[in-house]
Order: sequence, then C-alpha cells, then structure tokens
Amino acid sequence: MSADSWGVAEGYRGPNGDWVAASEQARLAVRKALGWSNDDFGPPNDGAVVRSEGEPIPMLRGATLLLENGSSLEIGFEQAVNQPSSPLPAGYHQVIAADGSTSTLIIGPKTCYPVGVQPTWGWAVQMYAMRSRKSWGIGDFGDLETLTRWSADRGAGMVLVNPLHATAPGIPQQPSPYFPTSRCFRNPLALSVPALAGASLLGPQLERFSERGAALNLDRRINRDAVFALKYEAFEQLWRVWNSRPDQQRQHRFSAYLAQEGNVLRDYATYCALSESHGGDWRIWPSSFQQSGGSAVAGFREQNADRIAFHSWLQFLVDEQLNEAAPGVDLMTDLAIGVDRAGADVWMWPDSFCLDMSVGAPPDAFNTNGQNWGLPPLNPWKLRKHNYEVFIRTVRSAFRHAGALRMDHVMGLFRLYWIPQGAPATDGCYVYQPFRDLLTIVAIESQRAGAYVVGEDLGTVEDYVREELAGREILSYRLQQFEPGPTSDFPKRALAAFTTHDLPTIAGLWTRFDVNAQVDMGLSPNVEGTEEIRNRLAHLSGVNPATDVDVHQIVLATYKALAQAPSAVITANLDDALGVVERPNMPGTIDEWPNWRIALPVPLEDALLDPRVQEVTEILNR
Repeated sequence: MSADSWGVAEGYRGPNGDWVAASEQARLAVRKALGWSNDDFGPPNDGAVVRSEGEPIPMLRGATLLLENGSSLEIGFEQAVNQPSSPLPAGYHQVIAADGSTSTLIIGPKTCYPVGVQPTWGWAVQMYAMRSRKSWGIGDFGDLETLTRWSADRGAGMVLVNPLHATAPGIPQQPSPYFPTSRCFRNPLALSVPALAGASLLGPQLERFSERGAALNLDRRINRDAVFALKYEAFEQLWRVWNSRPDQQRQHRFSAYLAQEGNVLRDYATYCALSESHGGDWRIWPSSFQQSGGSAVAGFREQNADRIAFHSWLQFLVDEQLNEAAPGVDLMTDLAIGVDRAGADVWMWPDSFCLDMSVGAPPDAFNTNGQNWGLPPLNPWKLRKHNYEVFIRTVRSAFRHAGALRMDHVMGLFRLYWIPQGAPATDGCYVYQPFRDLLTIVAIESQRAGAYVVGEDLGTVEDYVREELAGREILSYRLQQFEPGPTSDFPKRALAAFTTHDLPTIAGLWTRFDVNAQVDMGLSPNVEGTEEIRNRLAHLSGVNPATDVDVHQIVLATYKALAQAPSAVITANLDDALGVVERPNMPGTIDEWPNWRIALPVPLEDALLDPRVQEVTEILNR
C-alpha cells in the first residue's frame, strides 16, 4: 500500500498492471475532506477500538469494562485482556477509565457465518421487475414469496434480490436501488397492500385500488411515481383504519419494533415527514431543520407526531412482510455501496460523510472514462471517532430477515476511489479504509443473523483483498462472461453467475442488441471485448457465431456450463431464462436508458410456467 498517513493513495495499478499516479491536486482535495489542515501532523487517533476474539487488548489500570450483556470486568492493574485462554464475548462493549471517561470496545468473531456444506443454487432477480397480476405496477413482497416458494419446491436454496433500501417519500421517486436515501430502512413500495393486515377492512375501496394497480402493469416501463401515489393513498387509509380499530397483538408488535429501532427510526421518520413538507433534499430545507438534533426539529417532531408515527408504522409493515417473504430458501439481500448525499442517512449522521466527494471507479476496459456514482463516502476517521455507529446500523439492517448478504463493491471496505466534486472521474484517487475493523463488524452481524456473506469483488482487486475475504469466510464472486477458463476451475468458496445488473444479458450479448444500443446512445462500448464473450458463448453451444441460432439454445448451453462450477452458490437470472435483451442498468446513462424501470416481459405467473424457465431450473437443480 503506497499511501500517506491519512490513507490517501499515491496512485493505483490499472487494468493492464500499469501504474497510474494520482494528481497532487486530487490528493490534496481528498486530504482536506478527511480533515487535514496545514497545522496537522496526522489523522486523529480516537474512537472505537476493534479487535477479534482472542486478540490481546492493552487496558489501563483501574478501568472497568462494561460488557454488552450487562456484566462488568474490573481491571485492577495494567494488563492485557481478551487473551485466547479467556476471550471476551463478541459484541459492543464500553470501557470506563479511572478518570470517568468512556470509550467503545468492539470484539468480533474471526469469521462470518459459514455457507452450507452442500452447494446450492437460486435465482437472481430485480424484485421491482417481477410483477404478477396481483401487483400494483411494481414487484412486491407478495411476488417475492411466490418466487421463493416455487423455487424451494424445485430444489433451490436461495434467491438474490436487488437492494431494498429506502427512497425519500415523494415525487419524483428515485428509480435506482443503488442510490437510496437510507440503507438503514427499506422502501415501502415493496409492500403488497392487499396482503397487509386490515386491508380487507377497506372494502370496495381496496378493489378499486387493485384495479388501478393492475392498470399500471399494462405498461412494461415501471412508473414509480404513479405507484407511489397509489400506494401512499392506500397506506394513509389503512393508517386511519389501524388507529380507529386497534388490534392489541399488532399494536404490541409495533411497540416492540419501535423500542428495538429506537431513536434512529424516530429520526428517519422525522426526515420523511420533513421531506413531505420541504422536499427530499435536506440541504435546501430551512436552516433550522438541517440539523437533525436541533431544537427546531424537536419542535417539528412534537407538532407532527402522527405523521412521524405513520412513517415508523410503514417501516414496521415492511419489516413484518419481509420476514414472511422467503419461506424455504435463504433470501440474499444486497447492500449498496452508499447513499444519496441529500438523503436521510446523511441528514442523521452528517459528520460521518465527506459531502464534497463522490465515490466511483477509475477507467477500465469497459468504462474508459471511469465512473462517478454520485455517492458521498464515509469518512473513515470520523467513522471510527463515532464508534462506527452508521456502519453498524447499515450492516445490521442489511442482515435483518436475510439468510445471506451480497455486499456490492466489497473492495470498498478496503479502499474507495474518491472523486472531488466537479472533477472528472479520471481525476480521483483511492482512500484506504480500516478494513479489519469493518470486516470484524460484518462478522459480528453475520454471526448474529446466521447469514453468510458474498463479496462482489469484480474489477481491479488487490491481492490481499481476496485473501482477507477468504480468511473471514466471505465468498468471492465469479462471472462466467469474464472468466477465460472453464467453470470447473471456479473456486469453491464463491458465488458463480453469468451476469449482474450492470452487464448485458445473454440475449443482449448474443443478438448484439446491447452493444448496438450503446452505440446508438453515443457511448463507447468495448466492441472487441463483447465479441470475445459472444464467441465464447458460441463455443459453449457448439455453433458458428456467424449463424442465426435461437438464443435459448445459447442460454441453455451457458447455464449447463455454469452448473459444472464447484462454487458454493450458483445463480441464474430470470431475465436470461426469458430471453430478455435489455439489461436492468446501463452505466454511464441517466435518462438515455430506462435504468431500473424495465419489468419482465410477462407476469410472474406466466414466467414460472414458461418452458424456458423450467429448463434452466432443471439444469441447475441437477
């Protein structure tokens, strides 16, 4: 690692192994964003201490260690604790020094929860795209339950879904699941309204809502604004029913949920209520509301208690319905790399983010101009100072009701590519992260949830990253379209797939629809690399790439080859099985491509009866 004391890298190795030096201008801007000034000698050294079980921890004479379980340990003399012979329990503990000052000590297991011994398979789906005839314009938890039950009956062991993170309530709705307002809470648009307790009390009105929802399914393009308007109208009517006809058991569960989530849920619901009055961007709110802990916000909370309770209740409904959405399989949720700088998480924890920076990726063979994802990075030094609260909350939420977790761009736990605001993506630099601390926290939450972890480690990865991930029992990610060798050479401790949400489908590649679409939009696709992948698909199928072959033949051959991988988890895309040519997201575009708005071409009920889906299922189940 070639970096300064703040973790700012001097440069990086490009895709071809060549050294790319970061500009001094970019490095200076990043150091300033981290907190450096001309008078500083180095970064701060305060905040949480993080260790693995059995790793010695120097303690001060006279300190008291308050364990998370409520017990305490007196340190009578200067000594090291947490020795292998008597390790401290995993958890979040407090140290009280002799002078009364306190600090946080985090002890974690050495590894995450292990994946099962037997290999498994499942579908990777964009849940919003997976609409049934019962959907209200967007795929929901009811549709997810349909898929998971169907998959479990046919031998699948998991289902991977896109991030379910929350968006700001209001219009326009943010379509990207990777650009959330909060990663600590989830999007109520995923709720199946007819399945909610008390929905039947709406009587004929529920039927009218359902008719309007069914009408939204007629357009293959998902209209989230219309879905939002419809569902929130229904939510508000249900909220009135909830309050007018209280059910003691449901009220008890709601109260328990409020107590569990505490002030973070209260603050998130306050953000939602404020955003309804002032818009989703907290930076343009009246200045008195821009500080989440200010007296004006406290006053607003008192005056709008019912609306804040409403938004808290929506999260409770999401939590309950998600808990029932994946019977018989491990639901693999997806953790986005960051959040909207205008959104709730940044409003709640502004000091933990660097708002004048964005994260992204440097240029590579498929994105020659680099990528700017527009998401503000967490400040690693402030994160440690604040005892990793926002990171703990984020990871814990991602594991809730999940049997597995996919961590998007897992290399971000080790280093992130920062781009100063206003600079092109080519003029950024890497910032190294406290990866041992972050991985230890992931391990705590993984073990507590009983859920294994997959790290999306595609792209340029430093050697030590995969070694560290493997040592923590975090599965690697292997994409068939990028691996030159046979699938039988794939590692066992990996998730194997053909594609992801940012890459072409098999049909999009084979028909050249995807590369032609990029050319039509004025992008600069890697035509040579795409043709190389296409030729490999032809070789798998035993056909001449110049011939006109039914794309389903290519799909079957591809998944037959993928099924030979010894990897712990194998996923198939429902889009591939149905011959969909459009990819869910086209990097480098905004409105030129209908990113995150493309539904499956047929209702879910028809998709699960489609012979093509049945054939792919049989291949993977064998």
